[in-house]
Amino acid sequence: MTQTQPVILLSGSGFPLATLTFMHSLTPAFDRLSLADAQARRCVLFRAGDCFIAILEDPLAVDLQRWTEARAGDFVEWYLASPEDLGDWLRRQEQVASVLTTVAPQKVGAGETAERGEEVSLARIGQDSSPVVRLVSSTIHDALKLGASDIHLEATPSGLDIRFRIDGVLEKVAQAAGRDVAEQAISRIKVLAELDIAERRVPQDGRFPVRFSGRRIDLRVSIMPSIHGEDAVLRILDKRRLVPEGESLRLEGLGFSASDLARIRALATLPYGMLLVTGPTGSGKTTTLYGVLSEIHDGRDKIVTIEDPVEYEVPGILQIPVNDKKGLTFARGLRSILRHDPDKIMIGEIRDAETAEIAVQSALTGHLVLSTVHANHVFDVFSRFAHMGIDPYSLTSALNGIWAQRLLRTVCSQCAKAVVPSPHEVETFKLMNPNGTSRFRKGNGCAECRGTGYRGRQAVAEILPLDDRLRTLITQRAPLAEIKVVARAQGTRSLRDAALQLACEGHTTLEEVARVTLQG
Repeated sequence: MTQTQPVILLSGSGFPLATLTFMHSLTPAFDRLSLADAQARRCVLFRAGDCFIAILEDPLAVDLQRWTEARAGDFVEWYLASPEDLGDWLRRQEQVASVLTTVAPQKVGAGETAERGEEVSLARIGQDSSPVVRLVSSTIHDALKLGASDIHLEATPSGLDIRFRIDGVLEKVAQAAGRDVAEQAISRIKVLAELDIAERRVPQDGRFPVRFSGRRIDLRVSIMPSIHGEDAVLRILDKRRLVPEGESLRLEGLGFSASDLARIRALATLPYGMLLVTGPTGSGKTTTLYGVLSEIHDGRDKIVTIEDPVEYEVPGILQIPVNDKKGLTFARGLRSILRHDPDKIMIGEIRDAETAEIAVQSALTGHLVLSTVHANHVFDVFSRFAHMGIDPYSLTSALNGIWAQRLLRTVCSQCAKAVVPSPHEVETFKLMNPNGTSRFRKGNGCAECRGTGYRGRQAVAEILPLDDRLRTLITQRAPLAEIKVVARAQGTRSLRDAALQLACEGHTTLEEVARVTLQG
């Protein structure tokens, strides 16, 4: 069995205790014991490899155990859960998967209820809609309600798996049985995103808007062929998730430490040059840049952005969306922006040599250029630009600084408890005096955090301002170890050290530090 086994035994029961976190890690077998039966009998059946796990709240319910084993038809391993945890898990399943578990395979035309390009109002989807329309709409609705950043629809031999990325981690929330349902659900999404329904052999990209809680939310769609059909990933772009209407995005709300905020602001207030943010997709790079723009925007400078797509709307700033179909690429748009008399420019992402060259030249000719680039840490940025053919001397002359950032899940305040690091953790993380002033915490798992022990995320940063000594080392292609020594001496703190500080203060866990950052 691959799941983490609970080890606490309930006194006198003989059954191991199934925590809420453990239940959320399992895959329910609703085809053997339905959600309705599970709610009525207070017993849930899960798949675990070639056998089943059954969880109930009454260890004396012998008839219930026989009834459940008859439906499993295979070996069943029994666990006991508290009534509170079992009730929380059942309510969660009802909220997320009630519609999905009742969708039956039917031949439904994917485009029968929506015109191409139509904005979907999730509140209007009712029982008169087709099952596939309800499947897609309820999935999007549940993802938005739970604060997910991405929706994954994954074709399987038996149907469709549905997973949400919440706080940076994928969680399986439901299954829809039937290959027909999987194909029709993907076709429905293609219709909404104005993609080719007949094309199933090549990747496709698109987007469409939905209406939720009275506001418009954009979904960016990626369709990818797989061995079982097609998979879809929907990226949720909610402009108001971090910025309530009428307010502006501020750097303080992103969770950076006071020292990191001071260094970021010092770089952002320089009159010209280039400032780069790096990190993987979903690490909050664009959000941070918008926080910077909101703070330096005082109405006296012309600020222009070019993005794919525009993720936040800022009054008084000219924001241009990339449109590859019409020929408006980052490079072409950036050349046009320079003729628009800008003072400050934000580029959504530097991903090719032409855009990189124009960005560097813009920074060298008196503009403040802010952008993102994909790299693992600040020192990787130089090799990324070298691969794009940018001269190191021009790059370092233009560059004011780089910061890399990550988002770490924070401990749920409702179920957090104090913990002591194990000897293995002390050695792995090289913790000094872990039981001194440190306040390590970990969440037990509760209804508020969906049994994960985490709720929300906080940013950590590795910030590298460039001075003449670092510029010389970089242009001379000095060994990376030497550059790091100089950077550390000037106050640059690694992502791992920044994350460990959060763990020592009780904001996150050592497990999360290890998941998100590397040693070094």
